[in-house]
Amino acid sequence: MRFSDQFLDEIRQRLPITQVVGEHVIWDKRKSQPGKGDMWACCPFHGEKSPSFHADDRRGIYHCFGCGVSGDHFRFLTEKAGMSFPEAVEKLAGMAGVPMPARDERQEKREAERRSLLDVMELATKYFEAALSHNIGARARGYLLERGVSAQSQTRFRIGFAPDSRNGLKEHLAANGVSAQDMIDTGLVASREDDPLTYDRFRNRVMFPITDFRGRVIAFGGRAMSADVPAKYLNSPETELFSKRRTLYNGQTARQAARDGSTIIVVEGYLDVIAAVAAGFEGAVAPLGTAMTEEHLQMLWQMTPDPVLCFDGDKAGLKAAERAADLVMPHLKPGYTVRIATLPEGLDPDDLIKAQGRGAFADVIDRARSLSDVIWSMETGGLVPETPEARAALQARLRERANGIGDSSVRFHYAQAFDEKLRAFLAPVRQNRFEPRGGQPRYGQSGAYGYPSRGTPRLVVSDTLRNSRLLKPGSVAEATPREAAIILSLVNHPALVEDKFEILAALDFDTPVAQKVMSEILSLVVRHHDISADDLKAALGVRGHGPALDRMSDVLNRQGVWQIASEIALVDAETGLSHALALHNKKVQLNRELKAAEAALGEDPSEETFERLRDIKNQITTVDGTEALIEGFGSLSGRATRSF
Repeated sequence: MRFSDQFLDEIRQRLPITQVVGEHVIWDKRKSQPGKGDMWACCPFHGEKSPSFHADDRRGIYHCFGCGVSGDHFRFLTEKAGMSFPEAVEKLAGMAGVPMPARDERQEKREAERRSLLDVMELATKYFEAALSHNIGARARGYLLERGVSAQSQTRFRIGFAPDSRNGLKEHLAANGVSAQDMIDTGLVASREDDPLTYDRFRNRVMFPITDFRGRVIAFGGRAMSADVPAKYLNSPETELFSKRRTLYNGQTARQAARDGSTIIVVEGYLDVIAAVAAGFEGAVAPLGTAMTEEHLQMLWQMTPDPVLCFDGDKAGLKAAERAADLVMPHLKPGYTVRIATLPEGLDPDDLIKAQGRGAFADVIDRARSLSDVIWSMETGGLVPETPEARAALQARLRERANGIGDSSVRFHYAQAFDEKLRAFLAPVRQNRFEPRGGQPRYGQSGAYGYPSRGTPRLVVSDTLRNSRLLKPGSVAEATPREAAIILSLVNHPALVEDKFEILAALDFDTPVAQKVMSEILSLVVRHHDISADDLKAALGVRGHGPALDRMSDVLNRQGVWQIASEIALVDAETGLSHALALHNKKVQLNRELKAAEAALGEDPSEETFERLRDIKNQITTVDGTEALIEGFGSLSGRATRSF
């Protein structure tokens, strides 16, 4: 019978390979480290006097540096003990305490169908590759070369091009015997409710194949070549083959690179991964169209105990780092953590490598901070609390952070580390406001826990982090109506959060209360993907946001804004949210232009600059007075009005 990949992986994960190999070798006590699952012996496959055979529990593999043999649990028994593969599986399943699966004809049929879908994806990959190399792909090749993606990288990552055709791929697959249902099941074609005819999902896009950990293409990401399309990047939908929460771009290569000693680096997108790999960082990976999930974290830890999460140095990057810290903390375990690296503001890995070379990115990774240091910086906000109450609040927040860790040992050591830092942080600083004799200022605890070796010890983090609105005390200012509409749409329809996660994470609200509630919403949905509206409201209430949400609801009810209610149709909620986001971002952009126009008027008080200023103010007034004017909007929710 054929065994599923999940079943075999469970055996590998439960059973240390040193236990399997240990029945056939005698471990060398001088070189071996049993506590770390790092064991050495004389090779059982060839005669030798000094131990060059290595078994590694973390990687789940053995390798002889003398004769070159290597493999996993199953290969060891088939090659050393002469067992057939099913015999090896049965023996190892017994050792691991994993029950053997009963023969399941439906499962076997499903596996056969899965193999068929993989064949379809391979056909599509070759079609896209051929299109890129053809005349029709000239513009796409030009785009890739402009972005620094060499011909070698294009070949290595099997990058392709989807022509601007509704049926090009569909007809190619049909000519090769692929059924209409298989095209749908792989997500390669799509249809609309009002039109049963299917069409190519990817059109006029640079195509990035996404593989599983065995190197098989299971999905695609497409980058639009036109500026007027709704989505610049489009991923395959969830299918039998593809789950974005359980897939990492370049995962297969990165896993092998980790076995060879490379650092695992998590970046944001396809081009960041490709640029990093081209620069020699083989362990670069990226999540696919979603924030990092618990499943991603576990996959990373299977590759390495301390992956580096790389974030932009702007406000959106700092928010993402905070959400990642919230996600990771409960799952920490002895020896397994993450480090966090921050890029120079305004640069992603692709930009940095192009502008400053490999060394600049290597420096960013080398300076990655421990998770405990990042949490500390976030909670202290860069300043020593002035009052006893504020200091007590800081201590309580740090304890809450530590208490959220599931593993008791790691929880204890985090609490201890935070207490030690807190004592040093709040220790009396002598004469830090006065000049001592001799004219040279003296500072307490210089250089400890992030204090600069010179200057005031009150400055403990970078200017970027210290000035972030994430770290500043909240204001009592109420959220604006549009901010309230966005937030309550998400609270009552949490499913909308993941679909628009990147847009929401980059939002720049005017009021701190709205910014804080939004940060909490994103953090909760990252940790609990399928959270219900009631559970989300309850969690926000526990965190002290209940009164703010009630005030937001009162404001919108008085204004007759109905699209945020929990009982309306999801499609209407999504339409209203999309429009509110578009108007909000338009106003943010106009406010930036207003500041620039005011500065220009100060330098050049001409009629032209005055007219420009007045025009921008009129646009702001128009945006503030405009909500959704969409034909038929609300009909699915029992509303016949054109606006909300």
